[in-house]
Amino acid sequence: MNHLLCGLAVNPALPPELVDRLMARAMKEAGDEPEFADDLAYSLADRTDLRREQVLALAGKAHHTAMFLAYSGKLDAADVDPAAEPYVAVALLDEGRGRPEWARLLAAHPDSGVRWKLASCPGLPTDVTDRLAADPDSEVVAELALWTRSRVTARLALHPDPRVRLAVAANPATPRESVLALAEDPELSLNWALSERTDLPQSLYARLTADPLPGVRATYARNPGVGPELIRVLAADPEEEVRRALAAHPQVPLDLLAELVVEHRTGSDLLPRIAAATPAELAELAASPLAVIRMLVARRHDLPSQVRDALAGDPDAAVVQAVAPHPGLSEAALRAMVERYGVQVLARVAANPDATGALLEDLTRHRPGVRRALKEVARHPNATGPALLACLADRTARRLAAAHPALPPEAVTELLGDEDRSVAEAAAGNPSLPRAAMARLLGTADGRGRPG
Repeated sequence: MNHLLCGLAVNPALPPELVDRLMARAMKEAGDEPEFADDLAYSLADRTDLRREQVLALAGKAHHTAMFLAYSGKLDAADVDPAAEPYVAVALLDEGRGRPEWARLLAAHPDSGVRWKLASCPGLPTDVTDRLAADPDSEVVAELALWTRSRVTARLALHPDPRVRLAVAANPATPRESVLALAEDPELSLNWALSERTDLPQSLYARLTADPLPGVRATYARNPGVGPELIRVLAADPEEEVRRALAAHPQVPLDLLAELVVEHRTGSDLLPRIAAATPAELAELAASPLAVIRMLVARRHDLPSQVRDALAGDPDAAVVQAVAPHPGLSEAALRAMVERYGVQVLARVAANPDATGALLEDLTRHRPGVRRALKEVARHPNATGPALLACLADRTARRLAAAHPALPPEAVTELLGDEDRSVAEAAAGNPSLPRAAMARLLGTADGRGRPG
């Protein structure tokens, strides 16, 4: 029953009077159920229809709930006492909604964990930054060095603790001259620390990309600051991990990119160089005799319509699979894909945002079926009741279908008793759950009704 109430707590269609009853349940430390009461309070905290007094009551219920409310914008400075709830106060400072005097108070807090968390907050007053930079706990100073955007990084680059200096090196806001000085520090092994910097000399990148660890070289292979000469050097790296990572470099030449993707599997994500390609480059790549190159283009879902439609009729199933979720494809084009390639494209067609309810129903009836296609149908906003009922037969799609508002109310109600608790909880959170079933769940939990 507890999991059903947690599901009910996030149901957007829950009437106000039932929200009140759930609130009373969450506030009640009943018997040996304090953990459930906290979970219920956390679920309720996500609602957008809470009254002010309900928000404050939930904030006072549990520390983690108050933190969530602070980060989600439901608490403001007037609601928080920084002396009593320092971590909640820090959360508001982190969100830019705290008071400057809180930062001064918390910078002197006896709990170093509070000071450590404060050190990562943006926009701290200068005097607070200076105080944290002189904190007796080096971990606090290192956290400040990693996140601050103030000029204190230049001073912290000279800190005696190498952990602090390494954090300074990893901070993208550290002045370039300080980073270059740290690069010559014999105590520091920079490895990944400079992997986000795009403004370093090519001679330094050459040193970093010569690291003996392939993972480090792979990290720098993606860095936009690495120039053309080093790109060519990395393309000849003996480790496949490095060459594959180089394909994600945003300025890799297209001829070299073609070689890399032919040689290595580059995953299903859109590569940055393809995302930045001009219309002329896209047209040229889409006409490549190599299917793997055409597939790269097909992953970009803002293609000119003529390129998109040409790829939709490609003779290679992998290319069609990649372009299938592209918005703007007609229902006729999507059905033609399924007719030509069947199970190879079924899931990707189901993921197309323009797939109609009728098409989604037909996809669930396709034989042989594809489990991943049922998952895509179950989460699709255009899915119909019949399509969702078909998805219930698959254990992986069942939870998604149970939460879908187009699932018929009687099916939602029946799923409250599902042996899979995650399915039952999803059904309890479905806005199509009849109000009477909601009331019965609460009545049963309160000992005043019977489940049904």
